[in-house]
Amino acid sequence: MYTPQAGIFALGTSSHAYLEFDLLDAQRCKEFASTISAIREPRTTTGGVNFVIGFRPELWRDIALDAPSGVEGFNKEIRGTEGFVMPSTQHDALVWLSGSAYDVVFDMARGVIRDLAAQASLGEETSSWSYRHNRDLTGFVDGSENPTLLDAPVAALLPEGVPGTAGTVLLLQKWKHEVAEWEAQSISQQERIIGRTKLDSIELENKPSDSHVARTDQDEFGNIFRRNMPYGNVADHGTVFVGFSADQKRLSRMLESMAGLVTGTRDALTRFSQPLTGSYYFVPAVESLRRLRGNPKPA
Repeated sequence: MYTPQAGIFALGTSSHAYLEFDLLDAQRCKEFASTISAIREPRTTTGGVNFVIGFRPELWRDIALDAPSGVEGFNKEIRGTEGFVMPSTQHDALVWLSGSAYDVVFDMARGVIRDLAAQASLGEETSSWSYRHNRDLTGFVDGSENPTLLDAPVAALLPEGVPGTAGTVLLLQKWKHEVAEWEAQSISQQERIIGRTKLDSIELENKPSDSHVARTDQDEFGNIFRRNMPYGNVADHGTVFVGFSADQKRLSRMLESMAGLVTGTRDALTRFSQPLTGSYYFVPAVESLRRLRGNPKPA
């Protein structure tokens, strides 16, 4: 029996930090994996921190016997129609922290960075927070078609009996919103771009083929469990896309569709939101992480 990392499904947390690391010495990958797998949540009675640990898929194959086949990092940019590009910014490992209060998340993030400093550099750090319960900074509800928590494990986790059981593939991207351009659109035009009503998030009956809902239709590409969050400040902000899937092809095909590489029609939302980063991580089961502890020296 394998157990998924609990932080994947820990809904309701309002403060987040995404820490992406790059190995200083590739020959010490097993020592690094042992250190990062030994992360513990803080002991506190006033609030806790959930965490999710992920590895670049190629790195996980180097250090583990139960790596799924065919999963790859975000190793090259996606070049879509009309010059649109999704960049590749792949790192070696991710620690995603979430909690009810940012002070606890902040303190734990500092501790994680300190503990890994001798083995890895911090390549990317992003902090995020909830906005109006479940909306992103476009003002629309985010994740309307997310599976329920009863169904989410089926969509997100590799099934029993395959390499990587109870693990998941995570797509992490940071999208910057072009605020002035977006807010210059009327509400009805924004709704056509998204494919849903803004107030109550009802899917439009005659949504345009280039709407965001049409270009990311889960009925076509398969279910993805999303944990998106807003990031940034008043002048510079956007969305951190956090998508989990049992099948990486669902994620990659969704991105290709958004870029206009599936039907030739580009997602209209990409005209108002710019991708800044892109990484894939394999998030192994708890038991797989536990096996890495206590073996800090590479064989």
